[in-house]
Amino acid sequence: MIGFSQLGRLLHINWVLVKHGLDDVIFATHLFRPFSFLLYFWPPHWFRHNRAPRAERIRCALEELGPLFVKFGQILSTRRDLLPDDIADELAKLQDRVLPFPGAQARQQIEQAYGKEIYEVFAEFNEVPLASASIAQVHVARLLDGTDVVVKVVRPGIKRVIERDVSLLYIVARLAERYWREGRRLRPVEVVREYEKTILDELDLMREAGNASQLRRNFLDSEQLYIPEIYWPHCRRNVMVMERISGIPIGDVDELRRQNVDMKQLSERGVEIFFTQVFKYNFFHADMHPGNIFASPEGQYLAVDFGIMGTLSPEDQRYLAENFLAFFNRDYHRVAELHVESEWVPSGTRIDEFEAAIRTVCEPIFERPLKDISFGHLLLRLFQTARRFNMEVQPQLVLLQKTLLNIEGLGRQLYPDLDLWQTAKPFLERWMSEQLGPRALLKNLKTNLPMWAEILPQLPAMIHDLAKQAQKGELELQWRSEEIAKLRRDVRNANRRSFAAITATGLIVSAAVILGLDGYAPRMVADAPFVTWLLGGIGLIILMTYWPSSSGRD
Repeated sequence: MIGFSQLGRLLHINWVLVKHGLDDVIFATHLFRPFSFLLYFWPPHWFRHNRAPRAERIRCALEELGPLFVKFGQILSTRRDLLPDDIADELAKLQDRVLPFPGAQARQQIEQAYGKEIYEVFAEFNEVPLASASIAQVHVARLLDGTDVVVKVVRPGIKRVIERDVSLLYIVARLAERYWREGRRLRPVEVVREYEKTILDELDLMREAGNASQLRRNFLDSEQLYIPEIYWPHCRRNVMVMERISGIPIGDVDELRRQNVDMKQLSERGVEIFFTQVFKYNFFHADMHPGNIFASPEGQYLAVDFGIMGTLSPEDQRYLAENFLAFFNRDYHRVAELHVESEWVPSGTRIDEFEAAIRTVCEPIFERPLKDISFGHLLLRLFQTARRFNMEVQPQLVLLQKTLLNIEGLGRQLYPDLDLWQTAKPFLERWMSEQLGPRALLKNLKTNLPMWAEILPQLPAMIHDLAKQAQKGELELQWRSEEIAKLRRDVRNANRRSFAAITATGLIVSAAVILGLDGYAPRMVADAPFVTWLLGGIGLIILMTYWPSSSGRD
C-alpha cells in the first residue's frame, strides 16, 4: 500500500521522467496508461523530434531526482551484463554532487556518538567539510596527541530517506518489470535489491573501517599501494576516524607529469595492484574510480573510501585465472569447459555450442594488436555471451568486471600504450603454478598439519574398531541414492492407495447394503436413505482423490 508521502514522491519521479522524455516507461504502466492522451496537450511533447539520446535523458533524470538516484545510477552502470552499452557508458558519467550539511550538525552527531564534547576527543575540528557525498561527508581534525586525521560522518536522517526512496524504486521496478517491454530482460527488481544491500552496507562506517584495516594489513610494506591507518578507539557506526593523507588526484595527469612521475610504471602498478588484491589476498577495492585514488610523487598509489569491497571463493579465483589464461591462448573449448565446471552456466549446456559462441565474440577482438584489446570489455562480452546460455548473475564477478574496467581505463589514461595482457599474464601464470605446483602442496600440508596431528594418533584404534566390527558381522553399509528414495516413496504411495481403495470400497458396499435392506430410513433423499448417499459419496471422493494420474505421478 502506498502512503500519501510516497504517492507524492512517486508522482514527482514520474513527472521528472516524463519531463526528460521517458514517458514510454510511465505510460506503459496500467496506473497511468488511461492518461497517456494528456501527453498530446503538453507542449514539450510536440517538439521531441531532435531530443537528446535515450541514455543521456536517463542520466539527466537521475541527476534531477537527487543524490540517492545518482548513486543508484552509478551502481546500475556496473551492470553491463544487463544494460545496453550506451546506457551503461552514460550512467558511468554520473557524479555524486551533493550540498554539504552544516558543520554544526556534523559536530552534534559526533558528540552524540562519543557521548562527550568534541574537544574531549579532538584538539581541533574544522566544521567546514573537506568533501561531501550522498551518504557521508568528511571533516579535517587533529587528535589530542597532535595526529592529523579526517573524520567521516554519516549524513543525518539519511537512512530514513534511503528507505523511502528504495521502497519507491521497488514500486517503479515492479511496474517496469511488468509493463515495460524491456523490463523482463533487464530485471529491475533484482538490480534494486542489489542497490539496497550496497547502500545500506555503506551506512555502517565500522564495516568500512574493517575493510580499510584489512586492506592496509595486506599492503602494509608495499611500495605500490598505501592505505591510511584507522584509529579504532574513535570509530563508531556513524563516525570513522582515519589518517589524513595527501597526494595528487590520479586524474590530474598534467600535475603527475610536472612531478616527474613515471607514467608507464604507474599504469602497470595499477594493474599489478588489482591482480594482487584479487588473486593473492582475495579481497579487492571495488570502487576504484579516479575520485578515490591518489598518487605520491614517488609513484605510490594512495586509496580512500572502502565502503564497497569484493571477494571471490577459492574456486572462483582458480576458474577465473584459468579463464584469463585460456583466453590469452585462444583456447575457447577450455573457456567453455570452465564455465560448466564452475556451474556459472547449467551443467546441461553443450560445450561445442558454447565454444562456438565464445569464438564468434572473441576472434574479432584478438585480431587487433594486444595493446588495443580491452581486458575488461573482453570479460564483459564473455558474460553477455554466457547470459544467452542461462548464466546466472554472479555478483562477485560483476564487481570484479567493474573494477577491472576502472583500472584498465585509469591505466590507459595515464599511459595510452599500456599492454594489460603483457602485465597480467606473468602474474596469472605465477599464481597458477603456486596453486597447482609443489609450493601449493607444501602450503596445503602446512595448513592441514594441526588437523592431521590430532587425527593420526587415533587412526590405529579407529582401524582396529572397523576390522573388529567387520569380523563380528556388525559392519553396516548405508547406501543412499535418489533411486532408492524414489522407490521408497512409490511403495509408500502404493500402500496408501491400497488402504484408500479398501476403505472406499467398504464405504460404497456399506451404502449399497443399507439401500438394499428395506429402502426406508427416517431421512430420505431422492428415495434413498441419507446414510447411503453419505457413505457412497465419501467412498467416491476417496477413490477419486487417490486414483493414479495419467502421468503416473501422485
